[in-house]
Amino acid sequence: MAGEVYNPNPIVFSTAKAAAGRQSDLLAHSLWINDSSSSSEDEAEEVEAIDQDEIFDLIRSIYDPEHPNTLEELRVVSAPQVTVGTNRITVEFTPTVPHCGMSTLIGLCIRVRLLRSLPERYKIDIFVKPGSHQSENAVNKQLNDKERVAAALENPVLLDTVEQCLANVGSRGAIIV
Repeated sequence: MAGEVYNPNPIVFSTAKAAAGRQSDLLAHSLWINDSSSSSEDEAEEVEAIDQDEIFDLIRSIYDPEHPNTLEELRVVSAPQVTVGTNRITVEFTPTVPHCGMSTLIGLCIRVRLLRSLPERYKIDIFVKPGSHQSENAVNKQLNDKERVAAALENPVLLDTVEQCLANVGSRGAIIV
C-alpha cells in the first residue's frame, strides 16, 4: 500500500503455538459447513456452536496493510477481544498507534473475512478498543454502517488492498513448497 506509513517500526510479538497443531484440521475441513459424508439427517440439521477461539483463528492471520506481519503478531487482535453470542459476534481490535490511519481498513478486512467465513445468521460488529484511537467514534461508525462498508467494497483499489491482506489467511501454518 503506497502512501504515508503511520507506524514505521511496530512491535512484533510471537504467535501462539497452541493453534499450530489445529491448523492442519482447519485446512482439511471447511468450518460450519455440513460435510457431505454425514451419516444421519440429524447431524445435517444440527447447528454447530461457534466459539471465541474459532473466530480468532479466522482473523489472526490477516496481514496488516502496512507491514508484512499478521494482526496477531502485532497484537491488533487477540482471542479475549472476541465475543460470541447466539447470533452475534463482536470483535474489538487495538490499532498499533493512536493515530493509525489504517484502522478503518483493518476493521474492513476483519469484517470481510468473517462475512466470507460465517453463516449468514450472524450479525458482526467490529469496534476499535475504547481509548486506543484518536478517532475511535468515527472509525466505529464507518465499520458498522452497512452502506459505508458496501461502498468501500465497490472501490476497486480498496477491494484489492483488502484481498492482499486476506491473501494467505487459509495457509497460516501450512508448509509452502
